[in-house]
Parts: sequence; structure tokens; C-alpha cells
Amino acid sequence: MSLSKKILWILMAAFAIAIGFYPAIYFLADRNFGLLSSKSNELLSNVFWNIGFYTHIIFGGIALLIGWVQFGSKFRNQNLKLHKVIGIVYMMSVLCSSIAGIGIGFFATGGIVASSGFISLGLIWFFTTLMAYLKIKRKQIKLHQKFMIYSYAACFAAVTLRIWLPLLIMAFGNFITAYTIVAWLCWIPNLIVAHLIIRRIEL
Repeated sequence: MSLSKKILWILMAAFAIAIGFYPAIYFLADRNFGLLSSKSNELLSNVFWNIGFYTHIIFGGIALLIGWVQFGSKFRNQNLKLHKVIGIVYMMSVLCSSIAGIGIGFFATGGIVASSGFISLGLIWFFTTLMAYLKIKRKQIKLHQKFMIYSYAACFAAVTLRIWLPLLIMAFGNFITAYTIVAWLCWIPNLIVAHLIIRRIEL
């Protein structure tokens, strides 16, 4: 592995671990922390929204924390059983988090444009992960790997959102505008990068 790839790998792992543990803050801080500060009291008191929100962040954090490990070919080849176990935990976490994310996406700050962005992300994350599972069940390893790259690119939106959002807030001086844009910007470039990585692997 080249030096540049090692640096990118370390950065990806560091961001994944840091943001993977980020949901824990919501259990330590008050209800005015982060995204919750932009929600109405009526929504914050809604039991179903709360179940969806905490399901989304907890299982999304787990998926982010463990997903990056799966892409190390040396680790994968030497620990096939562990790779399978981690894969199952990742898949179940994604299915829980993506379904919950789709549900709470209808109440996203920023209206229909933001909602459409986050719901689309949830659908893509669910679909690519499900397809990765179906492909490995059929022993279609290459297709499984491709769908997993797309799946984790969607998962990594949790990281890129937190990179883009403060930059957009500084650029537009308005949280609502920034959040509406980041609902799409946090994942579309990720999927483009995933596509380029897959094309490079195929060459």
C-alpha cells in the first residue's frame, strides 16, 4: 500500500471512529444539543420520532464504527469468520438505522428538499446493503464487494455531513439553508467517489 493510500486509510478510520462514537453525546447532553435544538417541542415529545431518532443514530454509529475494518484485504483474508460476523452486525445495524432514518427523514429540518435528500440516502443505504448481502449469499464475491463499497460510502455520509455543514453555515450564514444543501451534499459525492474506486479496481 502506497503512503498516500495509508494516509487516506488512517483518516477514514479516524473519522469513522470519532463520528461512530458521536451519538453517545446525545445521551450525555441536554435536549438542546446539536440537531435537537432545531426541532420543535412537539416533535421532541413524540415517542415514535424519538424511537426512530435514537435507533438511527445508535445503529448508524455501530455501522460506521465497524464497517471500515471490512475493507482491509489482509484482515479479511486472515480472519474470514470474524469478517462474516462483523458483516452480519454491519448489515443488521444498517437495516435498522436506514429504516429509522427514512422514517425521521420526513420530519427533517429544511422542509421537503432536505427530507427528500435524507430519505433518498436512507433508501440507497438500505438497497446497497441488502444487495451486498444477497450477492454474497449467491457467492458473487465481486458484486458483493462493489455493493459494500457503495453501502459504506452512504454510511460515511455521517462523517461528510459534519465536514460540509459548518462550511456551508459559514458560506451562507444560515443553518436552514446549509442543512437543506447538506442533505444532498453529504452523500452524492461519496457515491461518486465509490464509483470511481470501483472503476479503478476493475481496470
